[in-house]
Amino acid sequence: MRFVKEPCRRVGEAAASVWRAGREIELLHRAMAFATLFLVTLVPLLVVIAAALPAQGSGIADWITEGLGVSGSSVPAVDELFASRQAVLSATTVLGLVGLALFGISLMAAVQNAYERIWQLPPGPWHSLWRQILGLAGLIALILLSTWRGLPWPGTAASTAPRVAVGACGGVLYFWWLQHFLLESRVSWLRLLPGAVATVGAFAGLRLFSKLVFAPLIVTNAVSYGAVGTILVIQSWLVGVGYTVYGGALIGRLLSARPRSDTRPPVIGPDFPPHWPPTG
Repeated sequence: MRFVKEPCRRVGEAAASVWRAGREIELLHRAMAFATLFLVTLVPLLVVIAAALPAQGSGIADWITEGLGVSGSSVPAVDELFASRQAVLSATTVLGLVGLALFGISLMAAVQNAYERIWQLPPGPWHSLWRQILGLAGLIALILLSTWRGLPWPGTAASTAPRVAVGACGGVLYFWWLQHFLLESRVSWLRLLPGAVATVGAFAGLRLFSKLVFAPLIVTNAVSYGAVGTILVIQSWLVGVGYTVYGGALIGRLLSARPRSDTRPPVIGPDFPPHWPPTG
């Protein structure tokens, strides 16, 4: 029984630590703000960028359906939320694109503020805006990379497995770099790596949860409420995305703060005097 109770006790303590730290940084409110900013500022920008790229698929709609794990009759409900490539490009102006990019920076500013709060660091200087711009560009590149359909034999394991592997490795590298970049190198690379791995692992868990819960809701909500019902499901999923981004970094900080086994004080045995070297 001792071998069972000890792991359970450690898991309970770890969960309690994550819960307390999440309340301290207001994880729920930050995740909801992330979802709102993402939907209002970044999704329109991604729609325009995806429409301008000479690639197959529906761009941002492909990323949402992939993340939600939807298939079959749920896919058209998501595709109907976005206009065609021709309609998007014909209605987009240079001034409008610049405005979307400026609004999109506010999302990365919120991410930077959350990272600083998680690592208990003071806010960065005002001229760190260029870091937020590059961080936003990296996020857009990561999303577009995850929806790329350029591999042969689409829809088969021969194309799905490499895309998943590239997406997972790219996600770890991006969130590893993003934390270090937005925190202005105030935290070492080694301490940031667990958070990047935890973030990608949380994304995998979110996708499984979404496939079981959110994907069936899209069909029922689309029938009951129309496009508004689909948007509500996507908004709820984006709240989960915010939880993974911030929660992964939070778990990484808690893991890096745990004392190492080699830092424990030496055990004094009978052959080791309590006071060394001897005096007198």
